[in-house]
Amino acid sequence: MARAVYAFNWYNIGAVLPLVGSALSATTPELGIVLGAFLAGAGIFQVPAGLAALRWGNRAVSIGALGLMGAFGVASAFAPNWVVLAGLRFGAGAGAAFFFAPALGLVASYYPTGTRGPIIGLYNSGFSLGSGVGLFAGALVGAEFGWAAALAIGGVGLLVAGAVSPFILPRTEAAPTARGTRALWAASRPVLRSRPLWALAVSFIGLWSAFYVAAQYFVQYAHAIHPGWSVAVAAGLPTLMIAFEIPAGPLGGWLAERPGDMRWILVVFGALSGVAILLIPFTPLVGLVVLFALLGVFDGIIWAVLYLLPTYLPESQGEGLSLALALLNAINIFGGSGLAVAFAYVATYSSYTTAWLFAGVLAVLPMPLLLLVRGHRGVSGGPASHPGRAAASSPSGGDARPARSGP
Repeated sequence: MARAVYAFNWYNIGAVLPLVGSALSATTPELGIVLGAFLAGAGIFQVPAGLAALRWGNRAVSIGALGLMGAFGVASAFAPNWVVLAGLRFGAGAGAAFFFAPALGLVASYYPTGTRGPIIGLYNSGFSLGSGVGLFAGALVGAEFGWAAALAIGGVGLLVAGAVSPFILPRTEAAPTARGTRALWAASRPVLRSRPLWALAVSFIGLWSAFYVAAQYFVQYAHAIHPGWSVAVAAGLPTLMIAFEIPAGPLGGWLAERPGDMRWILVVFGALSGVAILLIPFTPLVGLVVLFALLGVFDGIIWAVLYLLPTYLPESQGEGLSLALALLNAINIFGGSGLAVAFAYVATYSSYTTAWLFAGVLAVLPMPLLLLVRGHRGVSGGPASHPGRAAASSPSGGDARPARSGP
């Protein structure tokens, strides 16, 4: 539930961008800064969130983050201009950062290694569900009650989720270890210096941004290029993409847990995604329905695998997992925020066609860095088939791993 409400607050603003622009006299590049500000906040605070999880535990940090993000979400509804709105969205992004990795680390701690793939995919599906509702319901609420109502509803939902979560989430973690600065650095250094983790993250900066602009900018793109389309039609296409992510997430996690090299899954579906992004400006409405459905399948599979792979890196076992996921997300989001702003500027000063081509090329350009990632899996699929696998399924540091069978 919390993951879905969290996602609603990522995407509800994309559904009402034209309304925000009209009400706050914001140009397309300025709206790009509003979107990019959220991503910047989410990116900058990812690693601090991972360090906070090492110090206070995944459960406490993720629950507190819901309240922080909710407060900024409600405040965003009262922004008097786009500059203040960008600042408040930056704060909401910071709250999102403190939720993501600790919450995913908490979910992973409930299940033993080897069974987490479909569960991590399901966790990502919760994000997809919330994103789809955020886009479609956000557009409907915005059209009926104004853009501020769409943002306020999301913030209130987060505050409610934060109040309910302590009564629902099991306490599986041991008491957090009291660490000074030096001890915290010693515990986090292997993760922060991991070359495979950095390579994995950088290889998908472009694709992360491409999916983000496809979901967030398409309503604005349709408003400018296809003014005859209603807001519901324009918002319906990226919502369709997100709807197809929901079943694709568990499928991607299941595929990744099969014997073989997870990197091939990322390469194949990543390349197909780049081609699909390139085709957006050249495809008629009927074709876009199919294109966005395929993008949803590709996106769901890719991110299930991308978030599962770090659970098999030796340096991110046990309590280091939340920090590893935070670093992965920080690099993607921080890089993606710059590219999201760049997309808006290319669209404004060149054309939307050029902007979509720019996004599609950047989606695949850094993928060769996957060669630096250890992604091969043993043929048996059992705990002994991968280094460090057995160790990850037992308690380590602050994470207790109950013997239970993990988006």
